[in-house]
Amino acid sequence: MPDWIYAVILGVIEGLTEFIPVSSTGMMLLAKHGMGLTDPFWNTFAVMIQLGAILAVVALYFRKLWGAVITLPSDPASRRFALSVLVAFIPSVVLGLLLHDFIKGALFDSPVAQCVSLIIGGIVLLLIDRMAPPPVHTEADRLPLKTSLIIGLFQVISMMPGVSRSGATIVGAMLMKVEKRAAAEFTFFLAIPTMTGAFVLDAIESRDQIMAGGNLGLLAIGFVTAFLVAIVVIKAMLAIVTRRGFAPFGWLRIAIGGAGLALLTLG
Repeated sequence: MPDWIYAVILGVIEGLTEFIPVSSTGMMLLAKHGMGLTDPFWNTFAVMIQLGAILAVVALYFRKLWGAVITLPSDPASRRFALSVLVAFIPSVVLGLLLHDFIKGALFDSPVAQCVSLIIGGIVLLLIDRMAPPPVHTEADRLPLKTSLIIGLFQVISMMPGVSRSGATIVGAMLMKVEKRAAAEFTFFLAIPTMTGAFVLDAIESRDQIMAGGNLGLLAIGFVTAFLVAIVVIKAMLAIVTRRGFAPFGWLRIAIGGAGLALLTLG
């Protein structure tokens, strides 16, 4: 199969899974394992095309984000929104820089750990969806700084194999009494600096690998695919969360993790 088809498949998977709480890293690992993609370039590919999905957030929330940027000097609410995202981002910056090589190496090579974490995370989502305290924060851009920091600490948990970044932050937000839709939206906003940072770090460290052969073209294909798919997924996710909460995603994690373990065992 030509490499560009692998790039499209992985781009679709990234766009589908970056924001729904099912672990895009876990899905990528299982897909690469199933397709026999053992070249280290595909690990770099999986990280870098995340920026395509992140730009989907920028596109969909452009008016809100641009409005916050241009009113930063004059509007305290805009400054507080920016600061809340920054505060939530800091824990991942610190640990991401310290553990980057370990995350990219060891955690990317454990399909079984990814599947087990998918199942455990699914159970956690089901429990949180039913047992979270009543929400008191209903707007993603007006969270208290303490709440934002705790959500950021939950994001750090996503550095473990199979733990969804969006799932971890959503669980943290709901435990901090953030309404479900607002929890999802804050997760989107927090993804912008988090995934942009991961993109820049990987681009610097893997620049020779990226420029080799046709790798840059493959990245462009995956990037655009992830962007287009993510736009559709974000809209669909918000509609599902508003009507049915996060339980459907919990069951999806359990199903995917169980199927993955079964395939790995049979294989």
